[in-house]
Amino acid sequence: MEKSIEEIWKAGFLRSDTLIVPKINDLYNQKSIHIIDKIKRMLKINLIAIVVFSFFSLIASFFVGIPLMGGILFITLNALVVINVKLLYELERINKGENSYQYLKEFNSWIQKQLSINKRIATLLYPVILTSVILGFCFKEEKGVLLGEKLINKVLIHFPDLYLIYGIPLVVIVLLFVLLGLVAFLGGRIYLWDVNIVYGRVFKKLSELMTDLESLKG
Repeated sequence: MEKSIEEIWKAGFLRSDTLIVPKINDLYNQKSIHIIDKIKRMLKINLIAIVVFSFFSLIASFFVGIPLMGGILFITLNALVVINVKLLYELERINKGENSYQYLKEFNSWIQKQLSINKRIATLLYPVILTSVILGFCFKEEKGVLLGEKLINKVLIHFPDLYLIYGIPLVVIVLLFVLLGLVAFLGGRIYLWDVNIVYGRVFKKLSELMTDLESLKG
């Protein structure tokens, strides 16, 4: 029966003169590079998709009469892209070298840094996106009247005694802040959930590869 890679690797440590160890080492180097290159491609494709979506949202918002939403989304999403492009430049400086385990460790450290930064950004990003949607529709004109003003007038018809701040019912302002606070609180979790959907499988392979190398080094 053919030996597994792990068995061959371990046997190589027992026979220092074997030619198998360099071959297995090269195999793991190539496997490490393959997984990391795949993650890098996925990250770049994701950033391109965000840029395309930001332009589409900006253009579409003018056609449907909510340019404020499109403008805020465009600026916010492209600011996110700029931050992550800078992070990718840091990744390019990682030395692949000949040690696949060290390469994976440095890459994993970069991944954790990237996830941490984007998780913090998400606590602000999602509330900003929600705010842009609310403002966009509130300032949308419908038969010469702002949609937000029209909705407030309907509320005041049913609840005329509501306390107003700059013409907006206090209860509406409170509810909006509660909603934005909830979205900010859940922002990091939403981001990690999204990451798991897109990158979960490849991150799992990366983790398994690191575990294999750690066990073989031991």
